[in-house]
Amino acid sequence: MENHTSLVDTAQSMLQAVALARQVVVHKDNFKRFSASLEKTAIFLQELSKFKVKNSESVSRALEALKPEVDAAKQLAADCSNGNKIYLLLSCKKIVEKMETTSRSMSRAMALFPLESLDVSSQTNQWLLNLCKNMEEAQYQVSAMEEEILQKVETGLEDRRATDRSFASNLLLLIAESVGIPSQESDDLKTEFESFKNDIQHIESRNEALRMEQIILLLENADLVTTTKEKEMKYFTKRNSLGRQLLEPLPSFFCPITGEIMMDPVETSSGYTFEREAIEKWLGLGNSFCPLTKTPLSKLSVRPNRTLRQSIEEWKNRNIMISIASMKPEIQSSDKQDVVNCLAKLHELCEKSELHREWVVMEDYIPIITDLLHDKNSEIRLHALAILCSLAKDSDNNKEAIANHNDSIRLVVYTLARKVEESMLALQLLLELSRIVNVRNLIGDAQGGILLLVTLANSDDAQASKYAQELLDSLAFLDKYVVEMARAKFFRPLLQRLFEGPVAIQVIMAGTLADLELTDHDKQCLSRDGALKPLLQMLQLDNVEVKSVAVRALENLSGVASNGMQLIKEGAKNQLFELLFCHALSKLRQHVARIIMHLAMSTASPEASDAQIQLLETEEDIFKLFSLVSFTGPDTQETLLRTFHALCRSPSGLDIRRELRQISAVKILVQLCELDDLAVRANAVKLLCYLTEDGDHPTFEEHVNRRCITTLIKIIKTSDSEDEKAAIMGVISRLPHNPQMSQDLSECGALEVIFDCLKNVRAAHEKEVVENAAEALCRFTVPSNLEWQKRVAEAGIVPVLVKLLASGAPPTKRNAAISLKQLSESSSNLTTPVKTNGLLSCCFAPSEEGICAVHMGICSTETSFCLLEADAVRPLVMVLRERDAPACEASLDAILTLIEGVQLQNGCKVLEKAGAVAPIIKLLNSSCSSLQEKTLGALQRIFRLVDFKTKYGKSAQMSLVDITQRGSSSTKSLAAKILAQLNVLNEQSSFFDGT
Repeated sequence: MENHTSLVDTAQSMLQAVALARQVVVHKDNFKRFSASLEKTAIFLQELSKFKVKNSESVSRALEALKPEVDAAKQLAADCSNGNKIYLLLSCKKIVEKMETTSRSMSRAMALFPLESLDVSSQTNQWLLNLCKNMEEAQYQVSAMEEEILQKVETGLEDRRATDRSFASNLLLLIAESVGIPSQESDDLKTEFESFKNDIQHIESRNEALRMEQIILLLENADLVTTTKEKEMKYFTKRNSLGRQLLEPLPSFFCPITGEIMMDPVETSSGYTFEREAIEKWLGLGNSFCPLTKTPLSKLSVRPNRTLRQSIEEWKNRNIMISIASMKPEIQSSDKQDVVNCLAKLHELCEKSELHREWVVMEDYIPIITDLLHDKNSEIRLHALAILCSLAKDSDNNKEAIANHNDSIRLVVYTLARKVEESMLALQLLLELSRIVNVRNLIGDAQGGILLLVTLANSDDAQASKYAQELLDSLAFLDKYVVEMARAKFFRPLLQRLFEGPVAIQVIMAGTLADLELTDHDKQCLSRDGALKPLLQMLQLDNVEVKSVAVRALENLSGVASNGMQLIKEGAKNQLFELLFCHALSKLRQHVARIIMHLAMSTASPEASDAQIQLLETEEDIFKLFSLVSFTGPDTQETLLRTFHALCRSPSGLDIRRELRQISAVKILVQLCELDDLAVRANAVKLLCYLTEDGDHPTFEEHVNRRCITTLIKIIKTSDSEDEKAAIMGVISRLPHNPQMSQDLSECGALEVIFDCLKNVRAAHEKEVVENAAEALCRFTVPSNLEWQKRVAEAGIVPVLVKLLASGAPPTKRNAAISLKQLSESSSNLTTPVKTNGLLSCCFAPSEEGICAVHMGICSTETSFCLLEADAVRPLVMVLRERDAPACEASLDAILTLIEGVQLQNGCKVLEKAGAVAPIIKLLNSSCSSLQEKTLGALQRIFRLVDFKTKYGKSAQMSLVDITQRGSSSTKSLAAKILAQLNVLNEQSSFFDGT
């Protein structure tokens, strides 16, 4: 009965230990396994109590052996469930040892139960044997995090890292995480730490108590467990007790080998202490004895002298504390060099240790150093910035103290514009300060700050660019700063918000893009970085405000060709057309029309021809878009007309122009030319000009009547727009060349207007007007209408045409030469013959003075339109030397009028005198087949004259032979005939193989 009670009591005690073990918050995995073993043991005891025990004495001995271990397990679980968490963590290895010892002892006690004398099944017997074996072999381990913490503790104690606040803070945070105290619950952590400090006073082991005191000294430096006020009280108590005099180092501080104060002193077996590096070097050189006592030494006999090392550090810190406290007068000195030297020393101290920086802050140096940013001395400012950078890294309190002192942020921001070294330090300081939200506001609100940061972000200095971009990213927490960045051309934060939303933010960002003044490069960058896609997605939303702001943003971005092409590729046309024809969104129509205009302009860019991009792919598209011209206001009308200007210039321009003529666009444009709105009228005229480019078309005869011509002439007389004048001249020049149209033009005053345009050229920007006027004149210089020719000559236009041969653009030269050629064709009939005086004529030859060398009569520019009298031959010859084939061909045509028919000999002499023969021969090498053919015809005539054949034939031979080999069938034949004229055919007949 007694054993039965004892079994039940022991089992109950063991279950209490299990309950306590499950409450432990440290070493959870180990206690989970440990409690499982305890529970199984308790179950066995409970089961055993149900059997009739035969060998009570053996059972009693087993229970006596088991009870102390159960008590030990219960005590361990109680201590770990109620003890200080930090202490338990630091004692984890001892706890693990205790678990293993208890588990094995319990296993041995359980093995004492006499199972053979108990009425238990073999299965129960085996179960107990397995339990004993598992408890005997149980191994409990320290977790990886616990091992890491213990290692860091050792590092802190070994390397004297107790003075490093950040090390202590990080270590304490790691401990808090391991024992389940949230890092943000600083009060809980501080309470636990204070409990830890109190608990170690009850530790019986002196060595363990000493070790825990060292750990407390290490962890006390953490911000989480010590308030600023506590640190200040501790600091000033110590500083005030030190006095003001620096202490000299003790002799024992010096290394006997180097003669310098030791940093890592190690003691040798000879009893002397040396600097670790020095003695290791001594031994490494092969020496095996102490440099002082000559007694044998080995590397294994060297061990750290922690006591001396701590004394040296305490001496250093004492002197540094005194030095820092005494520097203020020097820093505030009027001697700039003293200030620089003192700041350099202070900066060096700050860089060496976090503890030193803490002392600097406690001595209230931040306001003093910050005020030095006003100083005119750049060295002083540099040191001040460097010190502030060091101090800002340590705590948020320091950051706020720097930022809130007077106008420090403004001064630091302005420093960004100084020289590179200062600018970089200012950037680093601002980046560190920006980790505080309130300070970010101060930086963002500083006048010019964001612009300066964007400038640095775009600089060639990779480090400065990186820091500036990081700072801009940190300022991007407020939309107003994002907008300001975008205005300064730093778009990344804006694009990020545009991509991610929500819609309300997208509206703000899109609105910013709509209002920004962007260069083409800016627009290309925004498109490359993906700005177009979210804007197109916004067009699909039902909200009118969202659509409106997206349209305005697209209007701004689409103004560069590459973006326009991208929008076309993205399928923007269909969405834009839907908006354009939506009556409910009529207020957006002008903006949408401008986007479409930009897309059209992109199709006319050089890049579009390679990409084969089309905006309007069907006749229906063209019809729908042009139909709006008649149903919209002036602004949209102008935009749509400009859209079709661009489309007419695009690779598909021929199809666009043909379709516009087919849908009677000419009729609409003629009506628009009569409007009072100057912008609409000018653009209508220009589009009309484009539609005339492809030659005669019945629609012009139908709609361009005398009324229209009168309107066009009136516009050109009154308009101040050179583009409009040029367009009208283009229309006049390209209208159908039938007698009625020409007569209508003449009667409506077109000739006078053309004369004015040709005569009154004053600037380079008027060259298109002159070019089109010169082309328009050609219809009035045809030899079939002598009256028009006379009007041209009498108006003094011939000298103007001659002048244009030298100064005009290639098309202008071509048209001037055509008019001169057409006028020259009438010269032989208009020259005044020389009269002879009857019988005396055979005795006295008429005087050659005043007689035309070509026409052999009396010529003038006004009456016979003679090229010689107009001094046009040499200018025409000069055009022959130019590269433009059409101009050369027209000039050659004009020159050849001088050697027509009976004028051949006299004309050739004039051409020779003007130096025309050599340039004509050179034209044999032209790649233009029609020009080459005309040149061959000219030389065939010229070489009829023996003198010319003899003088110039040889210079033409090689080119003629080349034409017979490579020319067209017609030019080969002509070249062969000329070679025959030159008597080359029989001599070198092999040249003509295959002709």
